Amino acid sequence: MTNRGRNSLSAEEIRERVRATGLRVTAPRVAVIQQLQQAQAPVTHAELATALATQGWDRATIYRNLTDLTEAKLLQRTDVGDHVWRFELYREKGGADHADARHPHFVCGDCGEVQCLPLDTVRVVGGRGLPKSLKGDAVEIQVKGRCDRCA
Repeated sequence: MTNRGRNSLSAEEIRERVRATGLRVTAPRVAVIQQLQQAQAPVTHAELATALATQGWDRATIYRNLTDLTEAKLLQRTDVGDHVWRFELYREKGGADHADARHPHFVCGDCGEVQCLPLDTVRVVGGRGLPKSLKGDAVEIQVKGRCDRCA
């Protein structure tokens, strides 16, 4: 979680985004978003709590902020099949850091590594047997296999 993204927001830009959602700007909220900006893949609550423990915030504070920021659509969460929520920044369609807000993830079946994949990696198309109400923007897709290290 230490690789800073190319298009990271400044602390002031983060505060503006939090404020725009109607949430109160707090140091833990800014710290959570800053930490997620540095992540290369979705991050668990436990990973964030460990990374932010040196700043004096406990696990409950981090969890409440993850929940609030997710409800405010600043973060999105995903479950890669292990019943552990992972969080990442929510980016609008066409955003600089992800092709789209909802994108597929690759999960290594051996080591559990999670990687974000470009949206065009997997495509949902209509076909026989699919519900007519299926909308591609509401689908979470996970591709499972072996990562390069485990292959």
